[in-house]
Amino acid sequence: MTVVIDKRPKGAAAGPESAAEHARQKGDAGKSLYKPRTPIYPKLVHGKWRTIKWAILIATLTVYYVTPWIRWDRPGSLPDQAVLVDFEGRRFYFFWIQLWPQEVYFITGLLVMAALALFLVTSLFGRLWCGYTCPQTVWTDLYIHVERLFEGDRNARMRLDAAPWSFDKLWRKTGKHLVWLAVAFGTGGAWIFYFRDAPTLFVEFWTGKAPMTSYISCFVLTATTYIFAGHMREQVCTYMCPWPRIQGAMLDEHALQVTYRYNRGEPRGPHKKGQSWEGRGDCIDCNACVTACPMGIDIRDGGQLECINCALCIDACDEIMARVERPKGLIAYDTDAAVAAREAGQPPRYHFLRARTAYYAVALTVVSALMLWGFLNRSELTLHALRDRNPTFVRLHDGAIRNAYTLKIANRSFEPMPVEVTFSGVPGATLRMPGEPAGASIRVTVPANEVEAVRVFVTAPPDALTQSSMPAVFDVHSDHAKTQTRTVFLSGAANPQ
Repeated sequence: MTVVIDKRPKGAAAGPESAAEHARQKGDAGKSLYKPRTPIYPKLVHGKWRTIKWAILIATLTVYYVTPWIRWDRPGSLPDQAVLVDFEGRRFYFFWIQLWPQEVYFITGLLVMAALALFLVTSLFGRLWCGYTCPQTVWTDLYIHVERLFEGDRNARMRLDAAPWSFDKLWRKTGKHLVWLAVAFGTGGAWIFYFRDAPTLFVEFWTGKAPMTSYISCFVLTATTYIFAGHMREQVCTYMCPWPRIQGAMLDEHALQVTYRYNRGEPRGPHKKGQSWEGRGDCIDCNACVTACPMGIDIRDGGQLECINCALCIDACDEIMARVERPKGLIAYDTDAAVAAREAGQPPRYHFLRARTAYYAVALTVVSALMLWGFLNRSELTLHALRDRNPTFVRLHDGAIRNAYTLKIANRSFEPMPVEVTFSGVPGATLRMPGEPAGASIRVTVPANEVEAVRVFVTAPPDALTQSSMPAVFDVHSDHAKTQTRTVFLSGAANPQ
C-alpha cells in the first residue's frame, strides 16, 4: 500500500501532480492479481507427426471406451468381464488373471515398473508421454477437433469469437458444447464400467437402480473432462500437472526433444522469392510453429516448461520449408548437444547410453524380473492356520492332548479343487474334522475362487509330547498345487504324562 502525505494548505485546490497520483492509486486499487486465460487458437497442420497423433488418439480412446465391454468366460457365478475391478467381490480381473486383495504387491510392482519406464523414456526421448498419450493431451486434441468441425480453423474461430452474437454464432457454439458434454459423459460412463459388470450397470444406470457411487463418479469424470479439455487445456499442463517440473531432473543436453536448430535458422527474417539465402538462416520468421502450438509458445525460444513435445510445430515448419525450397528439419527431434556441436562446426554425437539411462534400465529390468518371477511362482493355493486361544489345549481322558485350529484354504483357480491336509512336527498326531473320524489326513473340496474355513482338531499321544510348545506344519496339496504354513502345538508342559 502506498501512503501519500498531502503537504498542501487546507482547502487548497489539487494540482496536476496530485491528480495524477490519485489516478495512479485508483488504478492500482482496481487492478486484479489474477490474469485471465488468453485463448489459444492452434492451427490445423498436416504431416507425419500429426498422423501419428491421430493414430495414437484413436487407439487410446478405443481401448478406453471398448475394454469394459470385452467378455471373458469364467465358470459359475464369476463375472464374465475381461477387465474388472470388483470391489464387491474383492477381486481384480484381467482376462485370464485374477488378483486378490492379499496380492496388492503386484499392483504396486506394476506402478513401480510404469514409473521407471516413464523415467527411462523421458531421459531418452523427452516428454513423449505428455505429447502423445497423456489423457489431458488426448482429450484436449479431440475437443479441438470438435471445435474445428463447428467453428472452422484458427482464423475462422478468431473471427467468430470477435463477432457479435448471431444465430450462426449461437448454433455453432451450442453444437460444440453439446458434443463436448457428450464426449465428457461418455468418458465418465466408460470409467464406471470398469468397476461393475458393464451390461448390467448400463441397464441399472438408465433405470435409476445403479449404486449412488456410479452416478457420482460419472458426474465427476464428466465435469472434469469438460472443464479440463474444453476450458482449461494448456493451464492444466502448465499449472496443475507436476510432471513438467519433475521431468527437469531427468533431462539433459543429450535427451531427444522437439528442438529448434538455431545453428541453421539464425539469423532469421522475412524472405521473398528470388532473394539469396547467403548470410542468413533458413527461418523466415513466419510464426507457423507458434500458430500450430496448442500451448501457445514459440519453440525458437528454446526448451520451455510449457512444451509438451507434441511435434506439431515440426509439421508446420516442414510445410513452410517445402514452400520456400529449403531442407526440412529446421525444427526436429534433436538434442541440445547435437545442435551446439553443429554450431561449433563439429559432427553431432548422440549418447543414448548414459549414467541415468543405464540406471533406469537396470532398475526397470530388476523390478520386471522380480514381478515375472513372483507371477510365475504364484500358487493357486494359500493357507493360513489360526489356533484356538481359549482353551489353548484340551487334555483327554487317556492323557492325549488336543489342539483346535481353523484353517483358511484359498482356491485362486476358476475350478473347484479337492485338497488333502496333513500335519507334521508331532509324531503320531491325528487330524479330525467335527463329526468325522480321525486319521493321518483330511480331505476337503475348496470351491472355485473362494476361501474355505475348515475346523480341525489335532490330537497327539502323551509320549510324543517332549516340549510344552512344539513347532509344527500344516501341508495342503492338490493334484497340481501345494502350500504349507507353520504353527505350534501346545501341551502345557514337557512330558505331560
